[in-house]
Amino acid sequence: MSPQAEHRPRGPVEKNSLRVALLGYGTAGAHFHAPLIDAVDGLVLAAVVTSNPARRDQVHRDHPEARVLADAGEVWAARQSYDLVVVATPNGTHVPLAKAAIEARLPVVVDKPLASGAAEARALVRQAEAARVPLTVYQNRRWDGDFRTMRRLLTAGAIGHPLRFESRFDRWRPTVATDAWKESAANAGGILLDLGTHLVDQALVLFGPVRSVYAEIDARRPGATVEDDVFLALTHASGVHSHLWASAVAGQLAPRFRLLGDAGAYVTWGMDPQEAALRAGRKPGSPNFGERPAAEWGKVGAGDAARPFRTLSGEWTRFYEGVVDALTTGAPMPVDPKDAVRVLSILDAARRSASTRTVVDV
Repeated sequence: MSPQAEHRPRGPVEKNSLRVALLGYGTAGAHFHAPLIDAVDGLVLAAVVTSNPARRDQVHRDHPEARVLADAGEVWAARQSYDLVVVATPNGTHVPLAKAAIEARLPVVVDKPLASGAAEARALVRQAEAARVPLTVYQNRRWDGDFRTMRRLLTAGAIGHPLRFESRFDRWRPTVATDAWKESAANAGGILLDLGTHLVDQALVLFGPVRSVYAEIDARRPGATVEDDVFLALTHASGVHSHLWASAVAGQLAPRFRLLGDAGAYVTWGMDPQEAALRAGRKPGSPNFGERPAAEWGKVGAGDAARPFRTLSGEWTRFYEGVVDALTTGAPMPVDPKDAVRVLSILDAARRSASTRTVVDV
């Protein structure tokens, strides 16, 4: 172990738990990964890699049993001490860190996006397949409560044949945060790779392959160097049209989901509550975690017959439960990394479309 590594006394670890090395302890590592890893049986957070002094201190407070390492190289050097690597670092570092994990023969979870483009992602998937190292991508929004509810309604035929799917991640952040890596092109920032990845993944899960894309991609805020306002129109092979928006300049919010069918619609407002709960320090499994109050349920139906429909609970822990199953029983990973390649192919096509203002094939 490097002298740079800091140690904390470790308590008892469940026998046969998979030892996780988490790379990065910013928003993603601290709020979207570490609490879920802690909450899932069969996983133990063994180490966190961060060189930021304040974040190192935060790890000690949040996870006193985890080692705190200054560099990912310490993980590769002690690869026998770990069973899984989670990459929760800025977008531009995802590919090199995932490559290093694969070379160390360590299964790896990569936060979305898998890469900054489809070609790079495809090469990474091929490397993992050749090395027979499990690889998956953290598409946690597949387990949002409203998305789970919508999938159930579609299966039940509650809206009839789906015609158009509208999905939005709207925010009001009119000032560029100049110290945020997501505002930097050098770090593969921008809202298309950030929120657009979720939007496209959900559309593909619901309605399958996409034939063509039309996109509008803009940087609206003064001083913005990456896109902060995007619209994508996807034509699925099934005939469904997906209209997807993500914006940092939405002063008033539109519906989160609006799914139109030939027998009715399903409309929801507001974001899944898990993110806010995790940021506030609540733990998965605590009372009512991931649940929406009745006043916030979406509505299903048409016209005056539309009625509230109970929103299923959000269950982001299912992703890591799926990782445990995959690594202990040989089941498929919860997200096929080839799905991430398909998403990035659509985002690549969206950039081509936006540059010409034309519809392009995928």
